[in-house]
Amino acid sequence: MKNDLILDIKNLRVIYQTDLETVEAINGIDLKINKGKTLGLVGETGAGKTTTALSIMRLLPEKTGKILSGEIHFDRQELLKLSPLEMRKVRGNRIAMVFQDPMTSLNPVMTVREQIAEAIKLHNANLSNDEVDQRVETALSMVGILPSRKNEYPHQFSGGMKQRVVIAMALVCEPDLLIADEPTTALDVTIQAQVLMMIRELRDRIGTSMLMITHDLGIVAKICDDVAVMYAGQIVESGTVFDLFTGEKRHPYTQGLFDSIPSLNTRSNRLKPIQGLMPDPSNLPKGCCFAPRCQHCMDICINERPKQVIEGTHTLLCHLFADSSAAPAPQEGE
Repeated sequence: MKNDLILDIKNLRVIYQTDLETVEAINGIDLKINKGKTLGLVGETGAGKTTTALSIMRLLPEKTGKILSGEIHFDRQELLKLSPLEMRKVRGNRIAMVFQDPMTSLNPVMTVREQIAEAIKLHNANLSNDEVDQRVETALSMVGILPSRKNEYPHQFSGGMKQRVVIAMALVCEPDLLIADEPTTALDVTIQAQVLMMIRELRDRIGTSMLMITHDLGIVAKICDDVAVMYAGQIVESGTVFDLFTGEKRHPYTQGLFDSIPSLNTRSNRLKPIQGLMPDPSNLPKGCCFAPRCQHCMDICINERPKQVIEGTHTLLCHLFADSSAAPAPQEGE
């Protein structure tokens, strides 16, 4: 099984440090992605999802972002030990990233052709201009854009088309791992569905593994094979899609996310949000980070950090499941 891993993150800890405070962004997470599979990383804004992606890409802010400990193995290569030059050969070529906002991901004064060609030339210096042009046109066709539009500028494209260009740039070198950081957030619902379908088709055609960062459980159900739920810099639950969507046990935070989704079968006047706010990452609680918002909070939750409970492919970080007799009664809708 270990040979099937494309990405293996162990005990990763990341902080953002300024003169005023130290933000504990990631607190000892473990993540694994198998070759050809898609892992969905789910959580609220500020949970540490994007920081995880930037750590993999080695793109954390130089002055404030620091990796305190941990390992990031990509195809049995330790990324944190690579020199900047060695990492540059990996970034964009073997690992590519689609950023959250297409409006800020493209250079407004460069044509689409120039921006896609830049990625190709960086990793394929021996290609002629005609060969580069051919690959640019192939990349645009792959994401449903007419090759004849390659000499146009970003402002001449709609938001959905810009995101397609960004995806073309990410996939033009056929990477082994694609990191998609909420790629549909800035798009309307119809375009979201088109972009997601396109990403899934391209993933299957190229055979790329994928880390899909999202806060939408609907996207997870459509796209992902495995899921990791992130809260306050920790993975509080992980497993296959079936473990999370059909399993008998759920972390209270995961249950809260499911409860927040409107039901098609039940008429209700109000949604059921998770009460409270995520803790201040510069002043995390002593015990479980979710304890202040948890309906099942116990004394041990306030004073002691929970340990992982592993049941097959399903992992939970919660005191409730350390002893099966302490497990809560099933929630409404389970």
